[in-house]
Amino acid sequence: MPLCISCTHPIAHLYTVYESAYNLRLEQCSNCKAFADPYVEHDSLTLLLDLILLKRGVYRHLLYNRGTEPRQASSSSSSSSSNSNSNNNANTRTSRFVSGDTKEWLREKARWWLILRLGSASLAVDAFIRWAHINPEISSNISLWTPETSIAFVRITIGCLIEMLAFHGGIILASYFVMKLSDTIHAWVRRTVPPVTSGIRQQFRVSLIPLTIFYSSSTKLFLLLLLTIWQPSTTLMAQGSTPQAQSYRWDPSHLNSPFISAALEFWDEDKLDREWVVRNILGGMAAGFGLRVVLDCHPLFTTVVILAGWAVKTAVAMLMEGWIGGDERTREVWLAYSIP
Repeated sequence: MPLCISCTHPIAHLYTVYESAYNLRLEQCSNCKAFADPYVEHDSLTLLLDLILLKRGVYRHLLYNRGTEPRQASSSSSSSSSNSNSNNNANTRTSRFVSGDTKEWLREKARWWLILRLGSASLAVDAFIRWAHINPEISSNISLWTPETSIAFVRITIGCLIEMLAFHGGIILASYFVMKLSDTIHAWVRRTVPPVTSGIRQQFRVSLIPLTIFYSSSTKLFLLLLLTIWQPSTTLMAQGSTPQAQSYRWDPSHLNSPFISAALEFWDEDKLDREWVVRNILGGMAAGFGLRVVLDCHPLFTTVVILAGWAVKTAVAMLMEGWIGGDERTREVWLAYSIP
């Protein structure tokens, strides 16, 4: 059943369609009186931008309301059709109940299929980025590929797949533990108040956790793309330019305060790994925000879930370090991308 993206109250329909798909009316939530889901009128670009901006409503739309069928309204009616409908009320209720279960099964199947596609794309991008950092001359020249380098690329891809499965598995196990702990705490605090199950918890499915992580990665991928486009060029360095002209460094002569100079020097390129910050810090914050929408718990609990996923991912990456093989640079790049 779809949810209101404002108050998570379950509703029957998100919108009503009149005569054509472009003639529709948004439904109002019976609880908060706001439009249940305005995102049904927005295009994919707007959804992507709101995902990057970490808006809670777009997560609820994509996870719970995406693909929900609207209510159909017909302007023509006759007394004979109404009489025939009244005679078949029992059969209609039964068919609707059966079709509702079938629709839920189809939605769950569609979620896992979407997870498979997003996971495959993420795996390919992650493996190629690591391979490009290890062997930049081979990744830019296809003629340099050999059977040995191809086998090494396959090893990195398999390692990324195992690492991804370990990370998602740790997140799922930690999420179940956190939900049980959160329910226990709420039951202990509110002993005199009857428990109320939110619409988010009623619609919880295991498939929502990995799907949320993949949706949350859009912010990380967007910022990594910007860093890739606007990273400092090293071509002029090879043509004789001085290092001071090419690297972005803070000149301490502008200020007399050593504390401010030391704080600003922290942002120098040789001291701050911007890709690491985006990949782990901002990526972890985005994943924690998305998991908070799904788990419907305190941010402290989602932080514990992300840390648990990182711990499992790091342990698996360190175990596969020897299997990945290669020289010292290969192992350094592998651990740099695997360990937060």
